[in-house]
Amino acid sequence: MVAEPIDNIMGLSKLTKLPALGIDKESLASDYKRYFSYFLGREGRESEKHYLYFALALTIRDRLIERWKGTKRAYDESGCPRSHYLSMEYLLGRCLGNAALNLNLENELAAALQAYGLKLEELTTLEPDAGLGNGGLGRLAACFLDSCATLQLPVIGYGLRYEYGMFRQTINNGYQVEEPDNWLREGNPWEIKRPEYKQRIKFGGRTEYVDDGSGNWRIRWVDTKDVLAVPYDIPIPGYRNGTVNTLRLWKAKAIHVFDLGKFNAGEYPEAVAEENAAENITMVLYPNDATEHGKETRLRQQYFLVSASLQDVLHDWVHRYGENFTKFAEKNRFQLNDTHPTCAIPELMRLLMDVYNLKWEEAWKITSSTVAYTNHTLLPEALERWPVNMIGSLLPRILEIIYEINTRFLAEVAQRWPHDTDRQIRMSIIQEDEIKQVRMAYLAIIASFSVNGVAALHTRLLEQGLFRDFSEFWPHKFNNKTNGVTPRRWLAKCNPRLASLITTTIGEGWVTDLSQLRRLASYADDKKFRARWRDIKQANKKQLLAVFSHHGIQAGTDSLFDVQVKRIHEYKRQLLNVLHIIHLYDRIIRGDIANWVPRCVVIGGKAAPGYQMAKLIIKLINNVATVINHDPKVGDALKVFFLPNYGVSAMEIICPSADLSEQISTAGKEASGTGNMKFMMNGAITIGTLDGANIEIREEVSDENFFLFGLTAKEVQETRHHYDPNAIIAGDEDLQRVMHLLESGHFNQFQPGAFNPVLDSIRVDSRIFNPIIDSLRNPRDPWMVIADFRSYVNAQRRVAEAYRDQERWTRMSILNTAASGKFSTDRTIKEYNTDIWRLDQVPAYSTEGISM
Repeated sequence: MVAEPIDNIMGLSKLTKLPALGIDKESLASDYKRYFSYFLGREGRESEKHYLYFALALTIRDRLIERWKGTKRAYDESGCPRSHYLSMEYLLGRCLGNAALNLNLENELAAALQAYGLKLEELTTLEPDAGLGNGGLGRLAACFLDSCATLQLPVIGYGLRYEYGMFRQTINNGYQVEEPDNWLREGNPWEIKRPEYKQRIKFGGRTEYVDDGSGNWRIRWVDTKDVLAVPYDIPIPGYRNGTVNTLRLWKAKAIHVFDLGKFNAGEYPEAVAEENAAENITMVLYPNDATEHGKETRLRQQYFLVSASLQDVLHDWVHRYGENFTKFAEKNRFQLNDTHPTCAIPELMRLLMDVYNLKWEEAWKITSSTVAYTNHTLLPEALERWPVNMIGSLLPRILEIIYEINTRFLAEVAQRWPHDTDRQIRMSIIQEDEIKQVRMAYLAIIASFSVNGVAALHTRLLEQGLFRDFSEFWPHKFNNKTNGVTPRRWLAKCNPRLASLITTTIGEGWVTDLSQLRRLASYADDKKFRARWRDIKQANKKQLLAVFSHHGIQAGTDSLFDVQVKRIHEYKRQLLNVLHIIHLYDRIIRGDIANWVPRCVVIGGKAAPGYQMAKLIIKLINNVATVINHDPKVGDALKVFFLPNYGVSAMEIICPSADLSEQISTAGKEASGTGNMKFMMNGAITIGTLDGANIEIREEVSDENFFLFGLTAKEVQETRHHYDPNAIIAGDEDLQRVMHLLESGHFNQFQPGAFNPVLDSIRVDSRIFNPIIDSLRNPRDPWMVIADFRSYVNAQRRVAEAYRDQERWTRMSILNTAASGKFSTDRTIKEYNTDIWRLDQVPAYSTEGISM
């Protein structure tokens, strides 16, 4: 008897049409109860709150999956070109509220939950932030995916499924303490495991030449220690358009999970050693690379990401079209989000040549026609360089290909500029120092058909400075794509009061066409509108004050909320902010408080585990805050709050509450910035240098609605040759008093005998901040903090003067929001698509009658 096909047995031999899921409150309430009671097996509200959230997430996910299937089917049947976004970070934030907004479920969900005595806003706070990113790079990638789905562009994101985020930051005696960020502890209801798409990733081993039987020599990468890459897919919904795109995250797994023989022999650690070694690859976001082992783990992560992703794309291509790659370049783009995924270039060459038997010229034509590179930094030290020996040991075949790319490229350079050996040395992928290194940014530029910066100034400095040789060689490759943020999360979701006022005033079209906010400008002179705008800001401030209160800080909503939240780094100049705080404190204790504006300064951000100066800056901020907040002479005139464990969800509370946005990096150092855009969009006014996207923000909003200070990028370079911070200090009485307070140990009064986790239990004294003081007084200080102090203080005085006139300030706030339309990622992604990807817009199929 012939066995009946399993599809027939299951009734799946023909597509079965399923009714669309309801999005009314009754359907949502019914599904919520079913998930809570039967899938999760819970009963009553005495259950842990986590299960209340989880059931809601699954209810929403069902609706996402309907649209996910419709989107995939539309893409597959259209045969459309696709773009693949490769990024080491995706700072998604909470998915539940975002999905509810984009699916237009908020009102019906709230009504459904009300039947069970639950509140939607309370359940959304139970979701942990996904530990998939750290700073602006990861948040930008998340915003990009949102805009791609909203614009109905076939773009898939590829990343890593980190078991632990960078770390959870707590503050102990003013110091940053790093704790594991086990964000997956309770599971992640938004992901779907796809083991059928797993890929095998090679490490180590050696290469050998073999005859393929036709007289052609092929290279094989053999004797490798392989690891499996298992994908987990997360749905990325567009805004109310039926499209749901995919973020595919790879988790590392061992080929052989468990060695029973070793276990039976009593060798318990050895029995699971292979599994542990494999899973370490995706264990932690940004392992501490202060050690050699940490650096190697980071390189493993980067190669693991690109190899798994490229194999995934190529396997899908072969499944659809066979091993004919003639039109592959027409149908595919790979966007490298910064230098981290650059291994994609030699890996794509390897796969095309070693696996699919293409010749070098064919493989190079495809690679150099499909890869595009986005640069996110002007700091040379941030452009990755990997030791040749490390790559050779870990990825021997990849190193061979890199050398071949370099040899062929340098031949082109020599042909263009004969006898210019200095230029060849400068442009070589291989940096011939005592320890040879591979310059990954150079590899990315050489192989990419497009190289873009992320703000006008940034791109110009790349072309004229960091990558000048390459810009002269290939001027057509370089272009600018100024960053943006998604208005869905960063205005519609995080600031519903303001979003409602805007929609009532100009209609709801602004959510997908942010340029419509320009129409708000005509209301800036409307006194009643200004009053409503001001009331909303006050209400938002009360929400942030609740966070302050939890940490023992009290302030009033009449205070100027002065905010700087971002990664702690010397070039972002949190130190300049601290010097100004000390200056304000000095004025208060001297009685210089005529026409004083109460101010609440909020600073937040994480320092990389191995970045000791950044950690010391956090300590200084907290010490200064402790002194000021407990000095009875200060009272409510000045409050300072360092927000621990800053992340996306924290920003969603901070952003709508801010009055003043601190964007004070040394000119010429910040590539773009996106926090500046989020604050502007929510009506905060920027105090900033002419750096990154600040320049374009000022152009949009005009000088009178922006507080400018500091040296320009050109002036910074000119000043370096004669910079004398000690002379500047000696000539500025205010700065002398600030430095005296800092150097006298006034902010170290809690220190003698204290435990210092930064310095590994060394007992500290009043000299703890000497490294900071020395850096400020050093003529070679690359960040030139002292140079901009006076200009910054004067700009802050203009801030206080403007804030005293609340009608003027509110008008400025409205005009900032009105001018923020350029800084939507919808605009950014449209430019990427027009100039680089050239994808077609593909509407999703309806959810009606989804096929099973």
